[in-house]
Amino acid sequence: MGDPVIVAARRTPLALRGRGLRHHDVTALSAAVVSAVASDARHPPIADVVMGNCTGPGGNIGRLAALAAGLGPHVPGGTVDRQCGSGLAAIVDAANAVRVDGIARIAGGVESASTAPLRTLAGVPYTRAPFAPAGFADPDMVRSADDLARHDGLTRERQDAFAGRSHARAAGADAEGRFRAEIVPVGALTRDEGAGVPPRVLRRLVPLVDGGTVTAGSSTRIGDGAAAVMVAPASAGPGLALRAAAITGSDPALPGLGAAPAIAAVLARTGLGARDLAAIELVEAFAAQSIAVLSRVGLRDDDPRVCADGGALALGHPWGASGAVAVVRLFARLVRAGAAGGTIGLAAASVGGGLGVAAVFEVVR
Repeated sequence: MGDPVIVAARRTPLALRGRGLRHHDVTALSAAVVSAVASDARHPPIADVVMGNCTGPGGNIGRLAALAAGLGPHVPGGTVDRQCGSGLAAIVDAANAVRVDGIARIAGGVESASTAPLRTLAGVPYTRAPFAPAGFADPDMVRSADDLARHDGLTRERQDAFAGRSHARAAGADAEGRFRAEIVPVGALTRDEGAGVPPRVLRRLVPLVDGGTVTAGSSTRIGDGAAAVMVAPASAGPGLALRAAAITGSDPALPGLGAAPAIAAVLARTGLGARDLAAIELVEAFAAQSIAVLSRVGLRDDDPRVCADGGALALGHPWGASGAVAVVRLFARLVRAGAAGGTIGLAAASVGGGLGVAAVFEVVR
């Protein structure tokens, strides 16, 4: 039947928690992007809507999005939770389903940290569910990033330089209008909120862990947002064909490394190497984590192919959406920008608990 093709891709502006999207819940954010990609793709038959999410209120967000977007009660919906890899995993799941029945699906991810419900256990609030059970390491994400920086000998200066590049690239892309075609305005918000922190500010920030090197500037900020794509049968191109994907497990003590084995696996499945990739979108949860992953797949910190328009360190990290945002960015950088057929891109994310998600896409014309 051929590899499924992404023929439309959109996202909301990315807002910081408590700011520009604070009054919009996961249903509203999801509906905005689901409706947009359905319209962009000229409303082909849609078999399902699959949305990734981490901390929402439940109630099957994929189904809520399908109904709220006006797709009709005959279109079902599903929700995927692979934490920070949820949006990318949802796209992979949808593509696998399209391979089976040849009917298009909408997939993506959403997070509204601003409206996420308070969780309690026996009446006692807690901030997150465990990523690993008793008997396994389950570090706080900041602590795990600092541990990884220490493990790899990553200096504060190197992390600040990485974060500074992300901010500079994102601010430049925004100023030049490179995000405009992919963004669906929500309420009064039409642009991303977070980019443009200057290096002098990054250098002034204090470490988040005593004696450590990770700061608020080299950590992504929690965000609100949604992203979605239309995954259609191979005959529906042009677009981005999903050539291969991998979801792997790794040591939960160093969850930031999760993307590295996933990238290695997906490249092995396609027979490609890092040199063959024209565009790479890595979810930048932390500078230390990003540097560690890139080094393990043979890429430099400042490789111009990696998050060329900035990444989550600058734009924010709406957990369940970020993996799907990575695919929307690949679509913009390759399909909208007119890359030739055969051009290869990769999207990847590390996941709390020690998981990695990665996918290889190819431009088809």
